[in-house]
Amino acid sequence: MTTEKDFHEGDQENGKEPGEKVPDTRMQRILNKIEVVGNKLPQPVTLFAILIGVVLILSLVFGTLGLSAEHPSPDVEEPIEAVNLLNAEGIQKIMTSMVEVFATFPPLGLVLVVMLGIGVAERSGLIAIALRVFVAKVPNRLITFSIVVAGMVSSVAADAGYVVLIPLGAAIFKGMGRHPLAGLAAAFAGVSGGFGANFLPTGLDPMIAAFTQSAATIMDPAYTVNPLSNYYLMAASVPLVGLAGMWVTEKIIVPRLGAYEGTDDEEYNSEFTSPEKKGLKWAGWTVMAILALIAAAIIPSNGVLRAEDGSLNPFYDSIVPLMFILFFLAGLVYGVKAGTIKGDKDISKMTSEAMGTMGGYIVLAFVAAHLVQFFIWSNLGSIMAISGASGLQSIGFTGIPLLVAFILVSSFINLIIGSASAKWAILAPIFVPMLMLMGFSPETTQAAYRIGDSYSNILTPLLPYFPLVIVFAQKYAKNIGIGTIISVMLPYAIAFMIVRIPMFIAWLMLNIPLGIEGPIYYP
Repeated sequence: MTTEKDFHEGDQENGKEPGEKVPDTRMQRILNKIEVVGNKLPQPVTLFAILIGVVLILSLVFGTLGLSAEHPSPDVEEPIEAVNLLNAEGIQKIMTSMVEVFATFPPLGLVLVVMLGIGVAERSGLIAIALRVFVAKVPNRLITFSIVVAGMVSSVAADAGYVVLIPLGAAIFKGMGRHPLAGLAAAFAGVSGGFGANFLPTGLDPMIAAFTQSAATIMDPAYTVNPLSNYYLMAASVPLVGLAGMWVTEKIIVPRLGAYEGTDDEEYNSEFTSPEKKGLKWAGWTVMAILALIAAAIIPSNGVLRAEDGSLNPFYDSIVPLMFILFFLAGLVYGVKAGTIKGDKDISKMTSEAMGTMGGYIVLAFVAAHLVQFFIWSNLGSIMAISGASGLQSIGFTGIPLLVAFILVSSFINLIIGSASAKWAILAPIFVPMLMLMGFSPETTQAAYRIGDSYSNILTPLLPYFPLVIVFAQKYAKNIGIGTIISVMLPYAIAFMIVRIPMFIAWLMLNIPLGIEGPIYYP
């Protein structure tokens, strides 16, 4: 059995215990090499600090040389120029904005707020008992598929899936006696690699559609884009991506990681005590009551979580606070009824302990926030994106090959710029009008972009939540490195690319509407 210590010290070359039988396939050898190279990289905090230095130096060089790129939008006459962040003005900006950059880093507040609620739910015992019920009720053969699909669906709650489902996947696998990193990988693949595929509309749909419509008006001033114009394609992608994620987990990741034996005192027990049953029952009623209140706030046209125009934007913006309330109250009720919470001191202790576990992530968030911000301030990310897109345009691809090439370029740019809306704001004015001239609708170009802006998420350390994934993984393997995470996630990225691109091509060839008011062709 592989212990936490053995995982790292048994074999420094590939992280496996000596003598452990791992299939010596070509894929495993490639992943081993990627892991070895990747694990030679510095620790995430150090790596981000080095990258910050690189960005600053490049801003000095290219800012001095006057590197620039023409903005693709005709409404913007001024070119995008590289900005030197090491001159007096840049240094002042860095120093005076340091606290604000860190404090306003989007993932930071989201993670900490949700973790307050999760801390009570976890330490009261609610999450543990819920996991045990889940494992007992769901057939083993469906658990991996369910985790991947749940990851995709979790995007309806903004980015909360990173905070909730990824550690949940690891805990489920551990409770089943399987390697928890395989469950973590399956959940991460669904949440991030399957990004955009969903049965439910999300806040991303209207955000992306707004940029698409703006770009479409360059060619057709009267053109409008429905926020759900890609819904049919994205919903149909869910089971396909779920099956691909399940296959990778079971056929590649589980054999690669081997057996696992935790070093902590946690034990999985399928039996439930009377207080646990009582607490779980009351927690379930609490969850149902909260969900009923949420439904009452969003279903009526004048609901308190609807905007004046009837849209659900206030609800989407309230997902994180609602999750905090849901976890906190459910955990509180469970703890009181099960006897694990006897007073307010217990609640204070639980929330404090939850924040204490986030110390490592807070340090990582500090350097990650500044790396992302320096990319934005220097304009290097935008210039790289525009140059790459313009190069593709000049090659002369047409039709479906151009769409496939555009997907690949989007996935590559995704390794550099994490924000889906930021990338689309730059790429849409180039590719939407160009493909309209070639007969493809703006909705088709948008769908191609959303596919490219998904599967490569799990491969870039610049993903804002990548440090958090490492923190979750280190609970089970303390010295795990970036290379291990990338080598584990690479098969998912390849599999998702292999299934989603052909599906998209087949969808186009069959001329199936992409969604509500989502035509494929533009006359």
